Formats: sequence, structure tokens, C-alpha cells
Amino acid sequence: MAKNYFRNIPDFEYVNRTKDGQFISNYTQVKNFFKRGKIREDLFSDLTVFEKYSVKGDDRPDNVANEIYGNANLDWVVLLSNNIVNIQNEWPLSQQSFETYVLDKYGTLAKLDEVHHYESNEVKDSTGVIIFPKGVRVSAAQSVSYFEPLNEEQITVNPVSKAVTNYQYEQDINDKKRRIFLIKPIYLNVVFDDLEEMMVYKKGSTQYVSESLKRAEDLRLFE
Repeated sequence: MAKNYFRNIPDFEYVNRTKDGQFISNYTQVKNFFKRGKIREDLFSDLTVFEKYSVKGDDRPDNVANEIYGNANLDWVVLLSNNIVNIQNEWPLSQQSFETYVLDKYGTLAKLDEVHHYESNEVKDSTGVIIFPKGVRVSAAQSVSYFEPLNEEQITVNPVSKAVTNYQYEQDINDKKRRIFLIKPIYLNVVFDDLEEMMVYKKGSTQYVSESLKRAEDLRLFE
């Protein structure tokens, strides 16, 4: 069963050469990290297979995997469930890392309080119908006018906007990364079986040696 992602990655062999192409030694065997596992499309398109999850505090993928699946080594399932390739950019930062990041990006504490952009507040009429949604980027002086359906009185909301600081803007981006989806534990065996099948080399494929090994004269052939 494919509980350990890296154990299932097949190998390849390539000839050791100098930069100018001269032969150095026999084949070197390494893991084929060009071959990447994924969750198949029919599972991704079925929302009933997944559950919503909010990453807490400074939790890493292994912490989440341990909580949900009882196995920290299944952190790769957490990442594949969200198509995360670069954990440095796609996983939420810890609070300390976030504070360091925004200060490095904007330079001073004063600039963190500067306005990044303006967003709308939600505007409803007396019957509860949304006239203008919240969260839309607008100008600082954005106003909204509408007629009340009960008395046809014209109402003007001015301004409808609120300022979003640089700090709030970055915080919102980081918080959005906390809202992830996790494949439900009952479907883990499907993912394990699929991964094992994906990682097997097929007979007749280029440079085939065995189901777990390929060989080539040039490392670039595996890219």
C-alpha cells in the first residue's frame, strides 16, 4: 500500500558525464522525481470525496495529516488534494514567518498601514435583496444609489467603500491559503492504489528496464 510517497517513486539510471559530454563512469541510479503522483480527475470533480478544512495556526501538512489520517507521513495526500507543488508559496505562513515576510516586502511598519486598495461593503434594500456585494474592488469615493421597492424612495449610500491596508491585504491572502480541501479517509485506499499504478513504468516505454527502473544516456530525457 502506497502510504509512503517517496518509496513508490521509481528509479532511473543515467551515464555520468562532464559538462562537455565526456564519459566519466557507469550508470548512476537515482529517484525519478520528474514522475509526479496526482489524484485522478474523476475524484477531483466529485466534491463528496473531499471535506473542507481550515489550517490552524502554524500547522504544517504533516500536522494536518496526523490529525485527519492518524499518520504524519500522509502529508503528501494533503498536498495532492490541493494541487500544491511549491509549499513555500502555496501553504499558509506561520505568524512569525508572515510578519517577517510583510516587513521585508513593504520595508517599514508605517507602510503596512498604508491603503492597498478599497473594497465595497455589502448594501441591501429593506427586503434583504443585495444591491451591491461586499468585497468588490472600488474607488475610495464609490457610492451606490437605488430605489426602495416598498416606497420607491431613492437611497444613496456614500461612500460604500472601505480601506484595505497593505497588512490586511497580505493577511487575507495568507488566510485564503488556510482554507483547503482534504480527501476523506474512506477514499485513501483509492489514492494509494492509483499512486502505485501511476509510478509503474510500462513495458515498451522509452528506456524501459523494469517496472521500477528506466535507463538513458542523457539525464534530460527524463524531464
